[in-house]
Amino acid sequence: MNNQTFELIKKVTELQGTSGFEHSVRQFMREEMGPLVDEIQQDGLGGIFGIRHSKQKQAPKLIIAAHMDEVGFMIASITKKGLFKVVPLGGWNPYVVSAQRFTLQTSKGDYPVVSSSVPPHLLKGKQASAITVEDILFDAGFDSKDEAFEYGVRPGDTIVPQVETIKMANGKTILGKAWDNRYGVAVVLEALKSLQKENLPNTLIAGANVQEEVGLRGTKGAVSKFDPDVFLAVDCSPANDIAGDDEAFGQLGKGFLLRIQDPGMILSKEMRDFLLDTAETNNIPYQYFISKGGTDAGAAHQMNQGIPSAVIGVCARYIHTHQTLFNIKDYEAAKEMVKQVIRTLDKSTLDTLKNN
Repeated sequence: MNNQTFELIKKVTELQGTSGFEHSVRQFMREEMGPLVDEIQQDGLGGIFGIRHSKQKQAPKLIIAAHMDEVGFMIASITKKGLFKVVPLGGWNPYVVSAQRFTLQTSKGDYPVVSSSVPPHLLKGKQASAITVEDILFDAGFDSKDEAFEYGVRPGDTIVPQVETIKMANGKTILGKAWDNRYGVAVVLEALKSLQKENLPNTLIAGANVQEEVGLRGTKGAVSKFDPDVFLAVDCSPANDIAGDDEAFGQLGKGFLLRIQDPGMILSKEMRDFLLDTAETNNIPYQYFISKGGTDAGAAHQMNQGIPSAVIGVCARYIHTHQTLFNIKDYEAAKEMVKQVIRTLDKSTLDTLKNN
């Protein structure tokens, strides 16, 4: 991993933008993609894509789509004591929410906030019960609801994890938040930069959707707008390797994820064969993956009379928390795979993918 790649990863993971409030991530992508593409377009929900027009006749339209949003919270109400009741934006395990630092984003500025936790001293003699996210209050240090209002806090404001991204001791693993799915943001930007001077056999539409974590919402607007022939999601999935089971899906350091099935999509035989041939021809390490969660590809492949779709993924430990651990080798494999797919997906490939 070179320093430039790490600095990009650090930058995009430390940006803060939960579902529906991806403004800072979108602005960063707009600035970075500008010099690398022919034009930039934004859909009505806020997804942003850079377009490289192909010089070849009948070139297929290929979307490479990350998603900008990370999991977070929205203020539902403010108590008399000036604390916040919230609703989750995306999936959270309630047992990892308490006693963590967050940023409260308001119209008057950003403020530090901490999620509440009951000290063990106050639990003595009491029976612990199952905790829910709704049980956890968020504390910005205000004395009252009136004081919170004075600082511009309102229901509907968002609360996002506040974390520094760091390298681990071995230099192969990185720890930070929001690898789901700033991985996709980083890989799109690096792929566009690498392919900037190459003539492509497809019209490339590369960027990121919004609101994936709350029901794959953003991709529907993007697919309707751009009407692609092929859709590839680049997304992060949970690793399941900490118990040492080599048969479990999602192993750090074993290559990109070739997702063959999840609750929203079955990978077609034609797409699977194309991806396998691309990976093996270019000696790109990969691992098969079956998931209990979905991606934007699950929504995209059902639209516009049916779109050949797939996922080029990576896995990470402890996703949807403050601290996500991932292996840079998997990122490099996924990046190379994205580049090779872009280089090879032409009209002939599209005809094969549709021959089902």
